[in-house]
Amino acid sequence: MKVLLMHPDRDFDPQQKIPRRQEPIRQRGPVKRIEALFDLPPVEAALVQDLELETLFEAMAQGDEFLYTVAVPAVLSSLDTPDAILYRQEILKDCLKHPEVVRQIYQIPVRFMEKKRKHWWGTWSRSSRPGAILSSARELLEMAVDLLKALKQMADEHAGKFESPGFRRFLAMLQQELDDDYMAVVAQHLKTLQFRRGVLLSAQLGPGNEGTNYVLRQPNPDDRNWLRRVFVRNSPTYSFSLHPRDDHGARALGDLRERGLNQVANAVARSADHVESFLRALRLELAFYIGCLNLSEQLARLGEPIAFPQPHPAHTRRHSFSGLYDVALALTVQKKVVGNRLNADNKDLVIITGANQGGKSTFLRSIGLAQLMMQCGMFVPAESFSANVCRGIFTHSKREEDASMESGKFDEELGRMSAIVDAISPDALILFNESFAAT
Repeated sequence: MKVLLMHPDRDFDPQQKIPRRQEPIRQRGPVKRIEALFDLPPVEAALVQDLELETLFEAMAQGDEFLYTVAVPAVLSSLDTPDAILYRQEILKDCLKHPEVVRQIYQIPVRFMEKKRKHWWGTWSRSSRPGAILSSARELLEMAVDLLKALKQMADEHAGKFESPGFRRFLAMLQQELDDDYMAVVAQHLKTLQFRRGVLLSAQLGPGNEGTNYVLRQPNPDDRNWLRRVFVRNSPTYSFSLHPRDDHGARALGDLRERGLNQVANAVARSADHVESFLRALRLELAFYIGCLNLSEQLARLGEPIAFPQPHPAHTRRHSFSGLYDVALALTVQKKVVGNRLNADNKDLVIITGANQGGKSTFLRSIGLAQLMMQCGMFVPAESFSANVCRGIFTHSKREEDASMESGKFDEELGRMSAIVDAISPDALILFNESFAAT
C-alpha cells in the first residue's frame, strides 16, 4: 500500500535534499533548533535566515518536534512543475474543508508509534532466532490490526466528502485493501501463529539420516462431533516425551522447532515491516498537512487572508499579487499587517527603492516566503497570487557582524554569493537586499 499524498507517483523522502544531522552539533552557546536538527546546505541556510523561515516552521509545528522535522524539508524542497503543485493544493483544500477528519486520520499512525514505543520491545534481525522473529512480528501486527480497522472505518465514513484525486485514491485504496473479509483472515492467521497447541512439522531424512526440508504444517481441523470425540477411538500414534530435566533433548527439540518456523517467521516479519512502513509513511506525509492546518488556524485568528496561488510553467514570466503580506512578521507581532500589490508579469528584473525603514526588506521577504510556500503546495499569505515556477529560490541580504563570522563582512558576502553562483540555473528567482552595501 502506498500513501501518495505528497507526490502522485512516489513516496515523500524528507532527507533527499535536507539531511538530518547524524550527530548533535557541538559548539558553545545556544544552538538554533533548525541547526541542531538539520545539516542545511549553504543556499538553504541563507533562505532560512533571510526569510525568517524559523518563525514559519515553529507556527506549523506548534511545539511538536516531528511536525517541525517534516515542515523544514517539505518547505525547502520545492516542486518544479505546476501539476505537482496543484496535486498538493487540491489535497490541502480537502484538509482545510475537513480538518477534524484529517487530524483523526493522522492520530492513527501516531497511536501506533506510541503503542510500539510504550508496550512493545521486540526486535528482530538476521541473527535472531526464527521463534523470536515470529513472536515479535506477530505482536507488531496484532497492535496494527485494530488501528488499520479504524483507518478503514474512517475511509468508509468520509470517503464521499473528499474531492482531491490524491485523497480519493488513498481512501479508495483503504476500502479495497482493508475490507472486512481480509481483516478477518488476518486476525485468524495471527491467532493461529500463537501456536497454543504446539507446532506441526514435517521433515525428510537426508544423507547420514540427518533431518532436512523442515516445513511448518497446518494441523487438520478436528471437525468431529462430540459423540465421535467421546466414543470413537483415535488413530494410533507414535510419540515420545522428554524428561523434565533433559536439557540436551529440550535444546534439540527447540532447534527442530526453529528450523520449521524459519520460513513463516521471515514471511510474517516482511508483513510486519510492510505495515509499519505504511503507517510511518502515512504519519510522515500527513504531518505536512497538519502543519498547514496549524498555520492556517493561527492566521485565521489574526484575521489574515490566505489564497491558493496559480502556478505557471517556469519558462513564462508571471508574478502578480494583491494583499501579499509577510507571514513571518504577522506571526511575530501577532496582529494583522499591511499587504502589498504588484504586477510584474513579463518582467525579468524588478528594482525596489524607497526610504530607510520604509518596508523594502519586509516586502522582499514576503515575496520569497510566498514563492516558497507556493512551490511546496501550500496556500500563500495574500488575497491573490500568481507566479511562474522557479528553478531555485535564492536570497542574498546584508548581515550584521557577529561572533560567528570567521572573516570580514565582505568576504562573508562573497562566500554566500559564490554559493548562489554555483547553484543557480535558468528560470531561478534571486532576491537581493542591499548586497555588498558595506563596501
